Parts: sequence; C-alpha cells; structure tokens
Amino acid sequence: MHPMANPEEGNQTSITEFILLGFGDLPELQILLFLLFLVIYIATVTGNILIMALVVADRHIHTPMYFFLGNLSCLETCYTSTILTRMLASPLTGDNIISYNGCLTQFYFFGSLMVTECLLLSVMSYNEYLAICNPLHYAARMSGRACLQLAGGSWIGGFLGNSITTLSISQLIFCGSNGIDHFFCDFIPLVKLSCNDPHLMEMLAFILSFLFSLVPFLLILMSYICIIGTILRIPSTTGRQKAFSTCSSHLIVVIMYYGTLLIVYMFPTTDILSDFKKVLAVIYTVLTPLVNPLIYSLRNKEVQEALRKACRKFMSGPC
Repeated sequence: MHPMANPEEGNQTSITEFILLGFGDLPELQILLFLLFLVIYIATVTGNILIMALVVADRHIHTPMYFFLGNLSCLETCYTSTILTRMLASPLTGDNIISYNGCLTQFYFFGSLMVTECLLLSVMSYNEYLAICNPLHYAARMSGRACLQLAGGSWIGGFLGNSITTLSISQLIFCGSNGIDHFFCDFIPLVKLSCNDPHLMEMLAFILSFLFSLVPFLLILMSYICIIGTILRIPSTTGRQKAFSTCSSHLIVVIMYYGTLLIVYMFPTTDILSDFKKVLAVIYTVLTPLVNPLIYSLRNKEVQEALRKACRKFMSGPC
C-alpha cells in the first residue's frame, strides 16, 4: 500500500492489492472444499466443451435452440473459469493476494458474463415461447440473422452494461483493511472496503440488478406462463407430461439462478446476511454452470444421438 496524494485523507492509505479471504473461517474444510470445487470445475468445463463441440460438429442440431445452447455453454465455460481457476490456485500456491488491477479485471469479466447469461437465458425462453406458442411464426422470427442479433446483443449488452459498474468501482478510494470477505472480487464486498459513502453504489447495484436481472426474470416467467397454458391444451397425456418435465426443470434452474442473484444484489448486506450471501454466490457461480449442460442439453434426445454418433466416429465402435 502507498500513501494517498490527497492530504485531506490524513493517515489513510490507498490499497494496491487485496486479500481474498474466501472460506478462511472454515480451515478444517479447506481440503474438502478444494477437492469438491476441483471436481465441479472439471465436470463443468468438460460438459460445456462437449456441448459446444457437438453443436458445431453435428449439422442435425444446427437449429436456433442449439445455437443458443452453444452460446450458453461457451459463456458458462468462461464464467466458471473466471472464478474457479483463481479460487483453486490459492490453496496450491498459498497465495490469496490479488492485485488491484487483477481484482478489477476479474470483476469486469465475471460481471459481464453474469449479465450476458441473464440476457441470454431470456432470449432462450423467448425462443421456446415462439416454438411452442407461435410455431407458424417461428421460422420467420428465428431466422439465422435474428439468432445472431439476439445472441450478439446479449454478449454486447452484458459487457457494456458491466462497464458502468466497473468504471464506478475504479473511482472508489480504498483504505484501511484490504481483506475481501469473499472468494472472488465482487461488487458489494469491494464497496464495503471503500472509504466512500456506500449508499450511492448500493443504489447503482439495485438499479442495474433491476434492469439486467429482475426484468429478464419477469420476462422469462411470463414466457413460461404462456408455454404452460399452451401445454395444458395438448390432448395427449404423454405429450403433456414430457413437456411439463422439460419446462419444470428449466424453470427450476432459472429460479435458482435469478433468485440467488436478486437476493445478493438487491437486498442490503448486513453482517448477518454476509455469510449467507457468500453461500448463495456459490450457487450462481459454481452450481448453475454445472447443472445447465445437464438440464438444457444432455437430457435432450438430439444431443444424446449426436453424442452416440461422435462416439462411433472417434471410437470406431458402439458407444
């Protein structure tokens, strides 16, 4: 740390590096947590890369739904790598220090990918809504160009949207303690370390969470209400059960992801809620990227068939 140039700050010091405290208050569980997160990371990356490879290689699944799923898998791979690679490296190297610039960089990419996922999930629900509720207009509205625009808009919107937050954090003055009570550089723990009035930043977090989390979540819920209404009119009992099984699993993942985000970023952080929010952060940063490939892709017959074809092609035998 080095002295601040502003004499009005007295003996305060400007922080040039942070210490990620992570789950340091649970020393007896460090090895178990490391092994657990390592297995989750390997499974997450393997599953998502497998889906990306299948979507690219098999022309039979070159459809809008799988185009968006391929984007989601790419996003999840980057998303979980932004958090878990740094988190897994700390126990091995014994170094839980991250530079100020490194912390801002991690937050920028994590936040941008998080916002992108919020937007992309709403695009995917719109795709499902059109396919089930307006099948006659589906081909026209989900053309190749429209899919590129929707996916590209999600990525661009995510990175531009989080630029506002990252720029705001870069203007904060950090002094005193440099211990971040979290396992990665997140918005609220960083604001708590600053010398600035936190209310303005908390209001910014609330507004951005409303725009990029709550609004997409409500749009998704509206889409699924329409989808469920259409499913109820399916005459076949088997067809209804299959559709409900798919929709319910999608909806559970969506509620789990958006629900934890909204609690973490829209509710005020108190000392009591601090540890609880850290647990919730594990859900949307670690568990959601793990279950998304299973829920959205690997359960689908088209993906399973593409996987069998790939196995037969590369193994020269039955799979």
